Amino acid sequence: MPDGINRAWRLVGTAVSFATFGLGGLLLGLLVFPPLRLFVRDPVRQGEIARALIRRSFAGHVGLMHRLGVLSYELHGLERLDRRGLLVLANHPTLIDVVFLVSLIPQADCVVKARLLANPFTRWPVKATGYICNHSGAGLVEDCIRTVHSGRNLVIFPEGTRTPRGEVLGPLQRGAANIAIRGRIDVTPVLVTCQPRTLGKGEKWYRVPSRRFHVRIEVLPDFPVAPFLDGAASEALAARHLTESLDHFFKTELSRVGAAN
Repeated sequence: MPDGINRAWRLVGTAVSFATFGLGGLLLGLLVFPPLRLFVRDPVRQGEIARALIRRSFAGHVGLMHRLGVLSYELHGLERLDRRGLLVLANHPTLIDVVFLVSLIPQADCVVKARLLANPFTRWPVKATGYICNHSGAGLVEDCIRTVHSGRNLVIFPEGTRTPRGEVLGPLQRGAANIAIRGRIDVTPVLVTCQPRTLGKGEKWYRVPSRRFHVRIEVLPDFPVAPFLDGAASEALAARHLTESLDHFFKTELSRVGAAN
């Protein structure tokens, strides 16, 4: 297929993917989650069903983008996600990695923006799934720890936002390390690469790359936190050292797999 036609097709495929994602979210929010909250009274069971529905819908979206020729992907080490009570930390090069990770992780939980509770289309999914809202301020870390200790798998992007263009990894925020240190929770690191880079911070969806983009996801062995607690003067200092080590770890591993800026 000539390059111009191929790029035009991928632009159409990307538009269809985004439209389908929005329509699917609307239908779930209006037709699925309200009855779920009405007929399933147990909030724990309700959350399990809601998170399973989100996982399947996200997996369907990834499959659609693949079938349309918008992206290709490869997955490594997924067996490490077949556990409960994980603190999953991943780098965040592209918008689509959120969809990938939630589709791959059983009972995935996320920290979402509080404004989603005010949106009539996202209020029901957020409430039904029990996702953690970031409006709790000082209590946010404790909410995250309770979530992991309850057996749910929490996905955090320690960069706090998508990786800036021209960087392999953005500056890591200390919140994820605080969760790990204060909760005594080992980290399950996930490497995400996207080549060529697309759907990054500030990029419009219609700026499709020169070729179909390829997403690579690799789940690495757990990163223990005990060494950072042993002999630490305080939890704050331990979290600082863990953040520095995670920064070095992610940059080294991303270099190993040939991550592009």
